[in-house]
Amino acid sequence: MAKIVIDPVTRIEGHLKIEAVVENGEVKEARSSGMLFRGLEMILRGRDPRDAPRITQRICGVCPTTHAMASALALDDAFGVAGKIPDNGRIIRNLLQGANYIQSHVLHFYHLAALDYVDVTKVATYEGQDTALNSVKAFLERGVLAPFVPRYEGDYRLPAKVDQAAVAHYVQALDMRRLAHEMLAIFGGKMPHNAAIVPGGVTENVTVDKITGFLWRLQTLRDFIDNVYIPDVLAVAQVYDDYFEIGSGCKRYLSYGVFDLNSHPDLTLRQRLHLRGTTTASDLTHHPLEPSKIREDVASSRFRSPSGLHPSQGATEPDPHKEGAYSWVKSPRYDGQVYEVGPLARMLVSYTADAPKVRKIVDDTLTYLGAPATVLFSTLGRHAARALETKWVADAMAEWVLELKPGEPVYVDYELPAEAEGMGLWGAPRGALGHWIRIEDGVIANYQCVVPTTWNCSPRDDQGQPGPVEQALEGTKVRDVENPFELVRIVRSFDPCLACAVHLVTPKGRELGRFRVS
Repeated sequence: MAKIVIDPVTRIEGHLKIEAVVENGEVKEARSSGMLFRGLEMILRGRDPRDAPRITQRICGVCPTTHAMASALALDDAFGVAGKIPDNGRIIRNLLQGANYIQSHVLHFYHLAALDYVDVTKVATYEGQDTALNSVKAFLERGVLAPFVPRYEGDYRLPAKVDQAAVAHYVQALDMRRLAHEMLAIFGGKMPHNAAIVPGGVTENVTVDKITGFLWRLQTLRDFIDNVYIPDVLAVAQVYDDYFEIGSGCKRYLSYGVFDLNSHPDLTLRQRLHLRGTTTASDLTHHPLEPSKIREDVASSRFRSPSGLHPSQGATEPDPHKEGAYSWVKSPRYDGQVYEVGPLARMLVSYTADAPKVRKIVDDTLTYLGAPATVLFSTLGRHAARALETKWVADAMAEWVLELKPGEPVYVDYELPAEAEGMGLWGAPRGALGHWIRIEDGVIANYQCVVPTTWNCSPRDDQGQPGPVEQALEGTKVRDVENPFELVRIVRSFDPCLACAVHLVTPKGRELGRFRVS
């Protein structure tokens, strides 16, 4: 028996520690530990409620737009204007969020996850005129390998030409992310931490020039998604098809829905591009979402607040020395069960609810791969779902931007209430995001965020149920405990937002080795 400790996992956002007990080459038990306490919810107490969309964006520099949206939705609810958002304001919010989805998903595949499958050293044999590849080759020849190393070695299977193309696309993807950021800045003012999303709508007016500037960038990105991103994901999937059988996890999926298609005052009834609900791998049946069934356990979390609270009643009371706790992440549960959130969950929920465009792109991809739907519940299934979602969202954005009407309102005014409560349910690139606010005497009395990685990287709950990442790791075969590439591939498929040393120890705690990995 051996214990693998990856602390922190790199090429993710934030500080995540993974521990795995391996016996006879198989993970028998896994623990996922969030290693950083920040206390944003405590910072918000006593502030003007309108500060929340600005402050909560600082939770993450990769997907701040999502926090602005969830916060604004909670304030729309609290201020009584949820059903009054002008169409221009609703559409611009969607466009801002869509631009953030594109850049985040492109970032994840090319700059965070692809290096688990692509052998950059094969660029050394490249003979051609591609400027990016020749630049990388020149660095390799001088022994300068960053940012591609340090890394785990071994199990690189792609043919040299596919590896070389993927490296060229790694460089190209940097430009694509820049275009997505520019799109967001057109209507958001800046990225990260846009200034446009506010309760009641947005602050940026619509002009023909802004529509045109947004659209040409979007068309460039759509071409990249269709002709580079999705083909690269499929190329990896065909060579690493065993990863369609690895990392399945809890096989329960939850989505709040995302991208408003109307401004119904009740968030749970609002029409959205991505549909809300839950489903399971066992039946692939769509079930309606009931937000009242959400609870957060803290048995394994470094908090002294009570377990089993609904987020609207939640508390943030840190207890760094709590006995038996091993994470700064709480354990969200839905109806007492463990649920995965993220692109795979969103696509599956929309698929089981018979969203026609989702069904077509998913079924077409399965036909291309010659694979059954069961391959979706896996490490590579998450990558495939993320790429297909990027296409679906980008195509929808091309329609939305043309629905904008210059000169029409983008915002509705409101009265700041002395007492109120609000809920904002939205979909971050990484999964279901909820913000809950309670206002007393005109200021924030309590604020709670349940973020996607709180769901996915949650520790064991009060019933001892491991979280989604923990379940995905358990049962995994590890070929070499000193080179556990299987584990990081599974973890990164969730795109955790939590960030480079790996420690290997014996069950008695004797350190076997220490090395840095990318």
